[in-house]
Amino acid sequence: MILVTGATGLVGSHLLLQLLENGEEVRALYRNQENIQKTKAFFNWKNQSDLFEKINWIQGCITNVPSLEEVFKDIDSVYHCAALISFDPNDEEKLRKVNIEGTANIVNFSLANNVKKLCYVSSIAALGDLQEHENTITEETEWNPEKPHSDYAITKYGAEMEVWRGQEEGLNAIVVNPGVILGPGFWQNGSSEIFRKIKKGLPYYTKGSSGFISAEEVAAIMYFLMKSDSRKERFTLVAQNLSYQELSNSIANSLQVKKPNILIKPWMTSIAWRLDWIFSLLFFRKRKLSRAMAKAMHTKIVFDNSKIKKTCNFEFAGLPKYIEKISITY
Repeated sequence: MILVTGATGLVGSHLLLQLLENGEEVRALYRNQENIQKTKAFFNWKNQSDLFEKINWIQGCITNVPSLEEVFKDIDSVYHCAALISFDPNDEEKLRKVNIEGTANIVNFSLANNVKKLCYVSSIAALGDLQEHENTITEETEWNPEKPHSDYAITKYGAEMEVWRGQEEGLNAIVVNPGVILGPGFWQNGSSEIFRKIKKGLPYYTKGSSGFISAEEVAAIMYFLMKSDSRKERFTLVAQNLSYQELSNSIANSLQVKKPNILIKPWMTSIAWRLDWIFSLLFFRKRKLSRAMAKAMHTKIVFDNSKIKKTCNFEFAGLPKYIEKISITY
């Protein structure tokens, strides 16, 4: 049986569908009943309500060791998708608890239960830092601990270290590093929130860029890699490198709303994150813009996807067409 953690999230839901469509027997980890409804709604949208009924749901949490005892019974492979995504510096402790300690627990239980293979969903945030003579990030780009990173990036990198540690102890594992993941059905969370903001009339854009990929492609590649002989490797999963302006314009066109037309410059976000920090202290609210986020908005990064294309002979679909497809569901 296959275990999927983070089964009620964007990637987890797409992965469940991918596995069930291929006739796999799946156990899905969840923390509360309300979250399951999001996955159910996604399956209904895909007209796959019958497949949803085949999911073996089990309640537990990756940070609660006793709850994992029952979860791992009769499991022979694991897709570890569960993670906390936050760029609020105040969430550092929670990020370490979920992303690093939680992954360590999954690795330890996988070892103890003789799991045949584990696939860990990391992030491009955990890939290395470019040196002066470099212009493209690959799986081999070296992580520089002396450079500033967000707490999220640090904890995803730390989680990868737990996976590599597990491999040294005999666990067969692979790591995937997806770019910004786009997909339908989870509009209030993570990267999908950009659709909601643009729909409401987001007027601003920046000149930064990043790597993007669809949730469907992430799920398909993960399934292929788990069936393959690949082990002790990491793979960058990026369909296309886009500027934030290009992404925003594509979403705006698909939603038939006004494109963001006010360019935000670095000095503006530099002031904004400092004001946000002050307001969070005065009014006891969560941070909306951190220093790391402000920097990322203007950073132009190119990610190389040649390794995964060569490994599984995968051709990525065009993101503009995918954005148009999923915008219909918003």
